[in-house]
Amino acid sequence: MKRIIIDPGHGGSDTGATYKGYFEKTYNLTIALLVKAALESRYEVDISLTRIADKTVSLKQRTDFANAKDADFYLSIHNNAAGGRGFESFIYNRTVPAETVRIQNVIHNTIASTVLNKYKIPNRGKKRANFHVLRETKMHALLLEVLFVDNNIDLNLLNNSVFIKDVSMAIAEGTASALNLPKKTPPPSLGLYKVIAGSFTSRENAEVRAEFLASKGFDSFITSLVIKGTTYYRVQAGAFSEKSNAEELVAKLKTIGIDSFIITEGTVEPPAPEPEPEPEPEPDVGYPIAGDSALAAAHLNNYARSVNPEAPLLGAYYLVHSKRYGIRGDIAFAQALHETNFFRFTGDVTPEQNNYAGIGATGGGAKGASFDTPSDGVLAHIQHLYAYSSKDPIPAGEKVVDPRFSLVTRGSATTWQALNGKWAVPGTTYGEMILTLYKKMVQSSISDMETTIEKLNKLLTEITI
Repeated sequence: MKRIIIDPGHGGSDTGATYKGYFEKTYNLTIALLVKAALESRYEVDISLTRIADKTVSLKQRTDFANAKDADFYLSIHNNAAGGRGFESFIYNRTVPAETVRIQNVIHNTIASTVLNKYKIPNRGKKRANFHVLRETKMHALLLEVLFVDNNIDLNLLNNSVFIKDVSMAIAEGTASALNLPKKTPPPSLGLYKVIAGSFTSRENAEVRAEFLASKGFDSFITSLVIKGTTYYRVQAGAFSEKSNAEELVAKLKTIGIDSFIITEGTVEPPAPEPEPEPEPEPDVGYPIAGDSALAAAHLNNYARSVNPEAPLLGAYYLVHSKRYGIRGDIAFAQALHETNFFRFTGDVTPEQNNYAGIGATGGGAKGASFDTPSDGVLAHIQHLYAYSSKDPIPAGEKVVDPRFSLVTRGSATTWQALNGKWAVPGTTYGEMILTLYKKMVQSSISDMETTIEKLNKLLTEITI
C-alpha cells in the first residue's frame, strides 16, 4: 500500500500569508483534510498529516516525520502571496528522478484541466525551487501554491466552500492517478455511512466545530448543502462502508461532548433531512466585556508591581487599545495578570513572546502565538476579546494582529463569565476568577487614592495664607 504524507503549510504561531484578517494556515489545513478524506474514501492508501490542528510544526519536524515514515510521496499544500494571482506547483530545483517530474505533471495537469478551467484561474506553471520540504525529503515531493491570499479575486474563491471542495477533489484525483492508487471496492449493495458532527447555517460556526474536533484528534471537513434556499454547513467526521464503524465513531464523538448523526450515501443519495434551525442564543449572563475602563494606567501598573516588582508597564497599552474597540481594558489587564501569573510567565508562554492572553497556548507544551512588540501583544489580546464579544468588523484603519481572530465564533461571549469553557477549557469559573482579581485591583486603587487624599488634606492644613 502506498504511503503519502500530506503537509498543511504553516500552523500555530506561523500564520503564513495574512490579508484582511484571513490566514494562509487555515486554508492549508482545510484543503489537506479534504484531500485526505477524499483519497481514503476512494482508494487503498496510507495517509499521514504533518499536523491535524492549528499547531506550530517546524520545517525540520515535517521532513523528519515524513522520512521516518518511509513514505512514497510528500505533498505540501500552501497558498501564495506578495502579488499575483493563480495556481502553480513546485518540485526541487536540483537533480530529481524522472518519476518526480511525471508526478508533478499529472497532478498539475489534473488541477489545470478541471478547476483552473472551471474557475478561469491563471495557470502559473510547473516550477522548481529550493524549498526545505522538497530538498530534505527522501521521497518524491511536490509543493502546491493554491491561489494568492492577498488577491481579492483569489481570496473570494478560497472563501467559497464549493471551490475548496472542487480543488481538494482535483488534488486527490490527480494524486491517485499519478501514484496509480488502487480503488477501494465496497460491497455494491451498500453506500457510505457518513458521520456528521454538526450542521450550521454559519460557516464560521462549522469551522469552530472542525477546529475543536482537530484539537481532540478527529479529522473532519466541511461540506455545504442548500435546503429551501438556505445554505447549511455540515462538519463530516468520517465515511465508512460498514455501519458499525460509523456507529463506533458516533460513540467516540459523544465522549468529547459532540452529538453526531449518520447519513447514508447510496448509488443515489436520498434527500438529507433538513437540519434543525439554530435557536436564538440566550443573552449572556454576567458582567459585560464591552464598556469603558474605570482605572487609570498607574493603578494597573502599581497593582501588578505590588505582587511582581519586575512586571512590565503595560497599563497604558491596555487602556489605549481597548478604547478603540470599546472593551474594558482594565479588566483585560486583570485577565493578563491571571494568564501570566502577574507577568512571571510560569506556564508554557515565555516573556519574549509578548503573549499576555495565552493566545494559542493550548497546553501540553504548546507555546502559542508570538508578537513583535508588547503593544502588538496587548492589541492581539484586545482583538481576541473583541472577537468574542462583538459581531462588528474591527474599527476602520485597524489591522488584525490576533492570529486566532477568525477562529472565534463572533459574539459568542459578551460577558466575562461567558468566557467559561471557551477561552479556557474546561474553565468553569474562568470569568469569575478574572472579576475577583479585578475587584482586588479596584480595592487596591481605592486604598491608594485614600492615602493620596489624606496626604493632600494634610498639605492643605499646613499651608497658611
